[in-house]
Amino acid sequence: MEILTTNFKELGLVALTTPICAMLILVEMYLSNRLEKPVYTWRDTFTNVYLTVCQMGIDALTRRIPTYFALDYVYRYKLLQIENPVWYWILLMIGQDFCFYWIHRLEHTCRFFWAVHVTHHSSDQFNFSVGFRSSVLEPIYRFVFYLPLPLLGFEAKDLFLAFSITQIYGILVHTHAVRNIPVYEWLFVTPSHHRVHHASNVRYLDKNIGMLLIIWDKMFGTYEEETDDEPIHYGLTKPADNQGWLKVIFHEYIAIWQDVFVMHKDLPWNQKIGYVFGPPGWSHDGSRKTSRQLQEELAKNEPAMSEYLDEPVLQ
Repeated sequence: MEILTTNFKELGLVALTTPICAMLILVEMYLSNRLEKPVYTWRDTFTNVYLTVCQMGIDALTRRIPTYFALDYVYRYKLLQIENPVWYWILLMIGQDFCFYWIHRLEHTCRFFWAVHVTHHSSDQFNFSVGFRSSVLEPIYRFVFYLPLPLLGFEAKDLFLAFSITQIYGILVHTHAVRNIPVYEWLFVTPSHHRVHHASNVRYLDKNIGMLLIIWDKMFGTYEEETDDEPIHYGLTKPADNQGWLKVIFHEYIAIWQDVFVMHKDLPWNQKIGYVFGPPGWSHDGSRKTSRQLQEELAKNEPAMSEYLDEPVLQ
């Protein structure tokens, strides 16, 4: 019964925000074309819608089992009881954003999970509709990272709602329209921060991982400011062959299969495994580069980059 109540709350939230998001997309589309700086293409926008519909289907199939079942089961053994509703929701929003940071970071550092998340980065556009360009298979494993929260006293139904609120916020930071937001950007993710995250520039790779709060990136060495000296190029460092309904979702898994069973079929398994669970760009012979290696090479030519490499930069 609780999960039904949660669904109604989320449906109400979706019903309220969907017209707003649709209006923002139309306004952004109109203004960018009016200014002769279009940031939308029909094909890319259709792909964004297609991917979010696919993820909604996976989410619906996994919502009861394993997601709700696992979270609710862990909640029975909760260690804390937060009585004050204000503190309860503040701490829940902070906690779920912290958990999301580590999901997102894993998706950038392990190729197996990058193969899920790469769809969100495969667009060479950046606009509100890209916020809907979902990591389709993420609902299958996402709940595992949230299991500490019910143990700390947060109910599954409330976690669903908090996550939905954060996701809606995440859509709103996919825009060129906002440059900087003084003071606010010290704490919260802004469009400027998220433009960096979607960049394929070497300096910007795997930066600004947070969804709601930017403080995690500043704490864990993944923060980077957008600068006028480095105009952003969107998309992947190597454009993917993701033409077709299924390839757009599975193209990186196809590439993993090719690496393990075709291109490097004679390698021992202790090296093959790197093509599956190593960082994106890993290769046994150095023929490809990870983001860390690319940034190290850049640092040789730009000494200022070395200060970032002293931090635990993603690979």
